[in-house]
Amino acid sequence: MGKARKSKRQLVRDEKRAKKRNREVADEEDAPETKRQRQDEGAGNVAGPDDAQPSEYVAFLDGQDTSHHSRGPLSNGFEREFFGMLADQEQEYFRHADELLELNDFPTTEDRDMFLQNVYKEAEGKELKLASSQSCSRLMERLILLSNTRQQKHLYDAFAGHFISLITHRFAGHCCEKLFLQSAPVVTQELQGLVEPEPTPEPEPEADGEQGTAPMPQSSMEDLLLLTLDELEDHLSYLLSDRYGSHALRALLLILSGRPLDQIATKSMLQSKKKEHVTVEGASLMASELSSQTRTVPSSFTIAIQKIIGDSTANIDDTALRVLATHPTGNPTLQLLLELDLTLFVKKAKKAPSKAKAEAGTEEPPKEEPKKEEPTAGLLEKLIPNAPESFSDEKSQASEFINSMLYDPIGSRLLETLITHCPGKIFKGLQAKFFGPRIATLLRNDIASYPAIRVLNRLSKEDLAEAVEKSLPQMPVFVEKGRFNVIKTLFERCNVRQASEEIKSLLQALTAANGGDWKYLVPKLCQLDDADGSEEAPTKDKFQPDAVKNKGAMLSHGRQLVTALFDIPGPPAKAIQASLLALKPDQLLRLATLSASTSAILVKALATSSQNPNFHKVLVASLLPHTYGLATSMHGHNVLNAVIEAPSKGGDGITVPFHLKENIMAQLESHERDLRESWLGRNVWRAWRGDLWSHRRSDWVRWAKETDPEADRLSTGPKPKQAVGAGGGGGGDSKPRLAKAGFAGGAKIGKGDTPKKAIAV
Repeated sequence: MGKARKSKRQLVRDEKRAKKRNREVADEEDAPETKRQRQDEGAGNVAGPDDAQPSEYVAFLDGQDTSHHSRGPLSNGFEREFFGMLADQEQEYFRHADELLELNDFPTTEDRDMFLQNVYKEAEGKELKLASSQSCSRLMERLILLSNTRQQKHLYDAFAGHFISLITHRFAGHCCEKLFLQSAPVVTQELQGLVEPEPTPEPEPEADGEQGTAPMPQSSMEDLLLLTLDELEDHLSYLLSDRYGSHALRALLLILSGRPLDQIATKSMLQSKKKEHVTVEGASLMASELSSQTRTVPSSFTIAIQKIIGDSTANIDDTALRVLATHPTGNPTLQLLLELDLTLFVKKAKKAPSKAKAEAGTEEPPKEEPKKEEPTAGLLEKLIPNAPESFSDEKSQASEFINSMLYDPIGSRLLETLITHCPGKIFKGLQAKFFGPRIATLLRNDIASYPAIRVLNRLSKEDLAEAVEKSLPQMPVFVEKGRFNVIKTLFERCNVRQASEEIKSLLQALTAANGGDWKYLVPKLCQLDDADGSEEAPTKDKFQPDAVKNKGAMLSHGRQLVTALFDIPGPPAKAIQASLLALKPDQLLRLATLSASTSAILVKALATSSQNPNFHKVLVASLLPHTYGLATSMHGHNVLNAVIEAPSKGGDGITVPFHLKENIMAQLESHERDLRESWLGRNVWRAWRGDLWSHRRSDWVRWAKETDPEADRLSTGPKPKQAVGAGGGGGGDSKPRLAKAGFAGGAKIGKGDTPKKAIAV
């Protein structure tokens, strides 16, 4: 066989490698002493503050403010480490291994495991170089994803003593974060006894033939994580705002708390939208299940969280804490610390005395009551000292903090966390002093509206009614500025609190602000008449201006409001259904194909009961001429699949006549060849059981009616087959039906009988 041609990616790498060699040769001629020092550092020595570093190594805190992070020994007490560079042959081997793991084209799982063992053997002693290498750090992440428990613990041993340097590195930080997240389910498995002890590898013979030393027994994953925290203990305050280290610190906090790791809110807290997602097929299914649910963690983890919260904020004064609250990197970490402090310690500490008092009856001495205030002397007390009493003074530190965070685009996020999780006593003070008197003004503001929405979620029925009354005059402003998330929250909270009168008032105000008629609600809120009404268009270019991004969010919020009104029985759902029926055919088609959120409105409409018996029939009949277009649409095919799931009769307010389903299926059959050529078309063809329709029509009819209630399905289906002589001689069955039933009574078809009657229906 001839030599395989190099890909474009490999050619670019070869060109970069050649340029790199030329630069190294030039540097060797100009500065031989620096080159010798570089070679010494390859053995793992620590670089000095003025050492020249090769291009393969990326300096810590690249792009950070130099006034805060100097290039010399850092002010937090540790120096930047350089772990050396991989040789050219090593880099080529690891790049090839990375490509194989990315493709994951192994014949069997055993072959892949054997390949992983060989890669680990080749990487032994080079783990630090791999993790900090720009070109090979992805391989390390994929190795971590596919590693078993023993291999993960081996990486902890290899990284031990260097974690502070690794997690603050641009590339190694991602590897450490991945290692922490992958080891979280192992802690739970070890606690529950689900981890089977793996065979300890036998000691390899040394070069002179003598028996090597036996490997040390492995520690538990709990101990390894706690040892990692011990390394970071002296640098927690620095990690709060570090560009890369803060992500690893958040991951550790989530692991220690036992919270789910796969939730959307959790992922947005751990990583930015620009982060490259390194994945590979074949990750452990059990680990994925444990990552998506709340995990059991040892009690030592709770103690560790409390220590992290105390140590990270111990040396931060009030001014620095306020600066950290508005820091783009420090704010998310501070949010997580505050949430854990409030949920794990403050609220539980307040419940503990009342629980003990209930168990002891009246024998509980009143001397223990003052201890209730002690838990609040943590992070919450630092942010808002002496709250809620200090809220009455406008010049107090707590009042100034709340007022300064309200309109800050970054600090308001911390205020949202505080409002959501703070004790009821503090929340009542916030509501009475800051939010209650000016709730309508805050809801109008594009930044302060988000903390105000959090307040609405915790209001009682009486306070909510008062907030609605103050907000009704501002409804035209809400609609004009696109504050649809505010309107949605008002409707949802009134529905939860069963405030029916307030719901009617909100609907009247919303209708008046959108033309004064229900038929204008969906076109206005979804902006169906806008030429560029897709909220997905701005996301294609990440350098779009803020105005375009805000427009996309506004469109999404409007469509979410329409979907939310479906869940509120009575006038709100009736108004949206009437608005859908009033849409023109082209508007309805645009609603079905514009975006995922607009198609979700029609999917929701087809699954929502209606007092109008013709609602679903008219909706589907309007979409019927566009069947093929919907089947090949990225978003419209979901609407078409929702039609077949709706019952044909007796569906508790949801009815799509069966003849409409047959007409849709007939149109799909006429475009069968075109549908099979696209993924979306094949998806619709499978959902509608097109092959069953083509070959066994009666079975398709029976399948399509399975969504009907059982009583209606049996009344319209074929009668049960009975044997001859049953039920008084079987007088109710005709001869053709008895013939089709197989002549259970013993009758047989003679040689001279015609088979036509035997198979007639």
